[in-house]
Amino acid sequence: MFADQELEALRKFPEIGREELFRYFTLTPADIAFIDPGRGRGPADRPGLAVALCTLPWLGFVPDEMAAAPRAAVARLAEQLHLDPEQVRSYGRRAKTRTEHLRLVAQYLGWRAPTTLELKELDEFLLARALEHDSPLLLFRLACEYLTSARVIRPGPVTVVERVAHAREEARRETYDRLEHEFTKARCAGLDALLVNDPEVGMTRLRWLATGPVEASPAAVKAEVVKLEYLRGLDAHTLDLSVLPAERRRFLATVGRRLTAQALQRREPQRRYPILLTLLAQSATDVLDEVVQLFDQAVSARESKAAHRMRDYLAERAKSGEARHELLDAILAIVADPAIPDEDVGALLRGEKIGWERLRAARSAALPPLPRDHGHLAALDGSYGYLRQFTPQVLDAVEFAGGTAATELLEAIRILRHLNATCARKVPDYAPTGFVPTKWRGYLDTAAKAGNTSAYRHYWALCVLLALRDGLRTGDVFVPGSRRYSDPAAYLLTPCKWADHRVEFCRLVGKPVNADAALNQVGEELHTALGELEQTLAGENGPVRLDEDSDLVISPLSAEDVPGEAVALKTELTEMLPFAPIVSLLIELDKRTGYLDCFTHAGGKQARSSELKRNLIAVLLAQSTNLGQTRMADACGISYDVLSWTAEWYVREETLRAANLAIIDYHGRLPLTPVFGTGTLSSSDGQRFPTRGKSVTARALSRYFAHEGLSTYTHVTDQHTTYGTKIIVATKREAHYVLDEILGNATDIPVAEHATDTHGVTLVNFGLSDLLGLRLSPRIRDLGKVTLYRASAKTEAESAFPLAGPLLTRRANMGLIAAHYDDLLRLAGSLKFGHATASLLVGKLSASSRQNARAAALREYGAIRRTIYAARYLADPAYRRKISRQLNKGESLHALKRDLLYAHEGAVRARHLEAQTEQAWCLTLVTNAVVAWTTEYYGLAVDSMRSAGRRIDNEVLAHISPAHSEDINFFGAIEVDIEGELAQLGPTGYRPLRVRDTLF
Repeated sequence: MFADQELEALRKFPEIGREELFRYFTLTPADIAFIDPGRGRGPADRPGLAVALCTLPWLGFVPDEMAAAPRAAVARLAEQLHLDPEQVRSYGRRAKTRTEHLRLVAQYLGWRAPTTLELKELDEFLLARALEHDSPLLLFRLACEYLTSARVIRPGPVTVVERVAHAREEARRETYDRLEHEFTKARCAGLDALLVNDPEVGMTRLRWLATGPVEASPAAVKAEVVKLEYLRGLDAHTLDLSVLPAERRRFLATVGRRLTAQALQRREPQRRYPILLTLLAQSATDVLDEVVQLFDQAVSARESKAAHRMRDYLAERAKSGEARHELLDAILAIVADPAIPDEDVGALLRGEKIGWERLRAARSAALPPLPRDHGHLAALDGSYGYLRQFTPQVLDAVEFAGGTAATELLEAIRILRHLNATCARKVPDYAPTGFVPTKWRGYLDTAAKAGNTSAYRHYWALCVLLALRDGLRTGDVFVPGSRRYSDPAAYLLTPCKWADHRVEFCRLVGKPVNADAALNQVGEELHTALGELEQTLAGENGPVRLDEDSDLVISPLSAEDVPGEAVALKTELTEMLPFAPIVSLLIELDKRTGYLDCFTHAGGKQARSSELKRNLIAVLLAQSTNLGQTRMADACGISYDVLSWTAEWYVREETLRAANLAIIDYHGRLPLTPVFGTGTLSSSDGQRFPTRGKSVTARALSRYFAHEGLSTYTHVTDQHTTYGTKIIVATKREAHYVLDEILGNATDIPVAEHATDTHGVTLVNFGLSDLLGLRLSPRIRDLGKVTLYRASAKTEAESAFPLAGPLLTRRANMGLIAAHYDDLLRLAGSLKFGHATASLLVGKLSASSRQNARAAALREYGAIRRTIYAARYLADPAYRRKISRQLNKGESLHALKRDLLYAHEGAVRARHLEAQTEQAWCLTLVTNAVVAWTTEYYGLAVDSMRSAGRRIDNEVLAHISPAHSEDINFFGAIEVDIEGELAQLGPTGYRPLRVRDTLF
């Protein structure tokens, strides 16, 4: 579990921080009296006793080598006791003295030595924690924290390690015991069969289940349905593993996904079967979600192609009708001419002006009238045979449920399932049609009147499939047993839990509990914001004004005036920064942050080989530069097998997030970082990358890709660090993902305001952001065309604000907001307390119809918040420029990522979401490393210039971005020599700055 040097370090004093120094090494009068020489203690005993007195609450034990105590701590105690700090070196030469003093200190502080009872209680605590976490280092830390909280002196590290090892082993036994009732002979035989090569699938069933689809095709959908049926044959969907903590289930599944079938076969049954059972239960949910998602994607892809065909048809129809339009213009010229008598009109039309030939030709070329949807459903009917290849299997394999709004649709699904099973062609007369949109009902009526049962069946079935797709998106229809498509009520805190959390949530976000108070507060904000806008509009020649027609005119912001001094300073600093290969940068930054220690083994192992850090850096570079493990093995000399094993067991989203957090925390402590921003403002934006090969996340988007690609949605602080990254489908709305990383932000960054571009804006986001205590500040394209809302009558608004009032064209339904205010708070509270994922909930709320009262109330509230934002944004040019500057910071980081991801033309070659997510986080991690390294060396260069008497204002430095790579080499041979690189650092621990105008 621990190397010898690590155990030795656990027996000694660690380094001490400023906060710990003042917290633990400040003596009270009672403490000084306890150390008083009147008790017969000499000058050598007093500082040693004081160190022990302060160290015990700090570390939970007192190291034997008192002379190795932090010098700053000893000096602080010596100052308070008016003693020479060097006297501590002669303290405790007799072990008996140290033991006696520790006993006295423990008695004075109320601590006690560990006895059999205390160790038994520690074992019980560790067993409960080991069922949740299997990391030895984490369990060791938790044990130390538990002993400290119980005021029990920590025994030697070996004793604690033995207790941790015992707890981990007991947790394995406890896991098996809790699940033992599931391990019948038939179940065990089925689990063992997962590890044997099956000729039917050409691999082990375990690997078969773990291999996800790469496209939404009929074959892929049916393949996932086969997996679903196989899992149900093993009763995987009925498994209830709630007897195990969620973290234990996640750990077992993680280990199972990474172990080979051969490795699992070698494990004893008590460890093998819980892993396989957890994998089986998780696979049942994952495959069910995959089936429904592929159904959605496949139906949507065909609907999109039908829309393209419809547009092409309309374009051709318009071209073919040009002659008829010309004829109509000629006829209108005759008919509308008052100089031509009525009795002469017919002769002119049929005679020399128009002629019978032209009239007959136009009549023969007449086209049938278009349906209400312009032929969209008719175009989709061409894909009916394609959809029939997989939709019957999906409807037969998946159980759908819903509320009262979906009653007719669920009945229609049941009937369609029966028609598919019996191969019947005629839809029963009692089949419901209430769910069919008005624009498509004409197809059904026409087919029914003509007695065309085949056409009626086609159109009715297509309406059922499209309504099912839409219902799954809005949550009106849900899938029992699913995670992504479950009952929307499951995403919210239960009424009982919400009652317990309501007051706490309102206190956290600063919102009134009472609806009337909340609406009064909103009304005051709206009145103030409109007053500011009124003053702005009063200036007739300002950048925001009204034209002659009282329409809003918004002049674009001029380019930001970057001081020439900032441009020159950026060039000067760049010339001073040392040259560094990207490998050297990562090694150097690990020395200061220890971010590589965040990469822990997925199986819970703690012992780390001496070459692990070297291998981790190679894997990070292979992913972030897009070289891949094969090319990286050639470039750095580390075998492909080693890189692959390291990536499989150490590099995953969980560890990448932790490492990224370590770098962000370090960057936030750098002296230069506050110059860039306070850290309370952030922004998010999507960056698109091309892909190679098929993937369910890839989409064709001709504006960005030659073939297909995907998007990474990143969250960036105003200090230039990226704290969130998510892979999304390029054609999906970015607005659904705006709140995800803000709510899941594990850093200490207190984000209070968030900026996006137009793609990140919806009324739902405006409403939820405010309810969560966050200020949403987007840069909206064509803001002047956005509908603005008022809270009162039109006459009242225009009377109070003669210029701004007429711009408020709609009245918000404040009564609806008041009626559902507690529901809105509950929505936001469910997100705040992590009960639901923001993107999932926002997506369903955005897709909900106006009939959903809760979603409608949220939109009304969001409309008011958007109006308040728009008024402030238009009235304050400095605010507008601040948002623009923040979004530009995100763009500069996008450019840095483009430079990093240079290999294979920057095309992402990973096909599955998990691998794509890991690569995106590797790229984010290395990008943040470059930013942190550049910020640190910028700071050193600025300090050097200031020490030479140069005056450099922080206002000028704020214009210089650390998203800079001119001094970093991403290319060439990659040699990961950690000791050699660290040896090149100067006596200060940094690389020497370059002298200007030289290459060295």
